[in-house]
Amino acid sequence: MYRRDGSVALRGSSAPLYNNLSVLRPPHKPAACLGTVHGHAVTVVTAGGDAAGSAQRQLQPRAGGGASLVTQAAWCVLPARILLVLTCQKGIEMYESDGSIMVYWHALDVTEHPPGKSAAGTQSGAPWEHKLCLPEGSLQQANVSSAWRPPSTSSSHPCAGMSSGMVLVFDIPHKGTNITVSEVLKEHHDPITDIAAELGQAPDGAGDLVTADDAGTLCVWGSAEDFALLTRIPGFGWTCSSVKLWNGLIAAGYGSGQIRLYEAGTGALRAEVSAHARWIYALDLAPATGQLLSGAEDSFVHVWKICRNPDTDDVEMEHCHAECVTDTQICGARFCDPDGNSFAVTGYDLSEIFRYSRV
Repeated sequence: MYRRDGSVALRGSSAPLYNNLSVLRPPHKPAACLGTVHGHAVTVVTAGGDAAGSAQRQLQPRAGGGASLVTQAAWCVLPARILLVLTCQKGIEMYESDGSIMVYWHALDVTEHPPGKSAAGTQSGAPWEHKLCLPEGSLQQANVSSAWRPPSTSSSHPCAGMSSGMVLVFDIPHKGTNITVSEVLKEHHDPITDIAAELGQAPDGAGDLVTADDAGTLCVWGSAEDFALLTRIPGFGWTCSSVKLWNGLIAAGYGSGQIRLYEAGTGALRAEVSAHARWIYALDLAPATGQLLSGAEDSFVHVWKICRNPDTDDVEMEHCHAECVTDTQICGARFCDPDGNSFAVTGYDLSEIFRYSRV
């Protein structure tokens, strides 16, 4: 069971974007950083145990000239540094964790779009929309299956997806500004909606990265010398708005309100739950416990428990908690710790972040 703690007031509000909440809890620091996007700015809040004592700032894209709509923001936790990454109308910007110094700017080039590919009919209606996959938690360990190429320990590889269906793979060194695009993945034919990297210890051959698109198609990738497509899971008529990868299992949330669990290695469907009455906007996983958090347009946030039966290898999904945020279209929901003992929620046009903790 969870109880509602003090909420964090925002100077602005949250836009109706998928997964519109980012959380950073730096090691050995009690204060968590929360980030939410609205229009041309990202609101970054540093909140400790007392919500009244939180501090916040608004960060606007600096490169490209003129105002630029922000489509997503997330922290990239690398072995030796933490970067705040913004995807916006004119490209991708990477900052130091507090947003004070910009260390990289990637402008979207026309050659990154397939010839003849029109942006008409995409979710955003524009060819510049990006989605992020950024490292966190156990993904930093180069000796485990992860989204970056072993055995290299000198760089990490966050990915950004575009409305063209392409996925950019970035090579980020431990320090400095020598950041480059190392690969472009071209398997999707519809706008990328979400990307996730393995949050646990994946079985052999299960893949390290999963990408989702507006048609509901999922692609599972393995990382070696190059990223290679391992499995393609077709859609079933609904957008996959949010996806997570944990211990070789894919958790995918859809516009139908359903959550589906797939085997990352084979694409086999292992469980299906009608979790929400309306469109799912956010999923998150607590890597230490296998708890799954889901938030949707129906104003509900649910906590689930995912596990494998050691005797039968069946995948089980148990409902643990439900929370109603009255008259709110949920657009972001994230756990604030690896064990899933607390989580935060944002809603469309809501000028605060709600926080909950385990009783």
